[in-house]
Amino acid sequence: MTQEADRSPAQPAAGQRRAAGRPGRKPQGRPSLGGGAPAQDRELRAQGRETVRKLLDAGTIEFEERGFNGVRVDDVVRRAGISHGTFYLYFSNKEDLFKALLRDAMHDMETVAGDFPVVTGDETGLAVLRQWVRKFFAAYAAHSTVLRTLSSANAPGELFGDGLRLFFSVTEAMTTGMTAAAEAAGRHQEHAELTAFACLMMLERVNFVVTTEVQLP
Repeated sequence: MTQEADRSPAQPAAGQRRAAGRPGRKPQGRPSLGGGAPAQDRELRAQGRETVRKLLDAGTIEFEERGFNGVRVDDVVRRAGISHGTFYLYFSNKEDLFKALLRDAMHDMETVAGDFPVVTGDETGLAVLRQWVRKFFAAYAAHSTVLRTLSSANAPGELFGDGLRLFFSVTEAMTTGMTAAAEAAGRHQEHAELTAFACLMMLERVNFVVTTEVQLP
């Protein structure tokens, strides 16, 4: 693969910024396919996005097997079958690669947060809550490597902060749903935010254990 494979003739060279008001278009659905910092000022064509996908997939496996601190760029490019030079066209370093994976996780988890229902204390409320919990489990499973890293002591400070912001945004959505349900029932929800955060942490810990393939009773 040549280093220019993903640029059209009309695109600027790497490092040159697009004209003001003309940002590069990024693929929809999976934010990470736009690449990391070196790729943010250019539009990636299909071949470039496929290269990014291979690096992301390889990075996910390496982060899962070695932990964040144990991974090197050498490990990622070897698994992906891609050269170092090509890696640096799309990502600055392993932290930049991880941040791209984090964008996907945050996108999906924030979508789940936005779907948190008004949970009433009847069978209907129980049904919609169970449905939401299934969505949470599915999103956590899809991004378990990233989310477990964020909640571990091995996460660098900046990434740990991103994880906290993500969990607080989910807590906020849960608090809103719990408060609305209480108000609809004519009740006052005591310590709604603390209750929501406690529930979320229980969900997160259960998913942490389940995605490490530990057998639960």
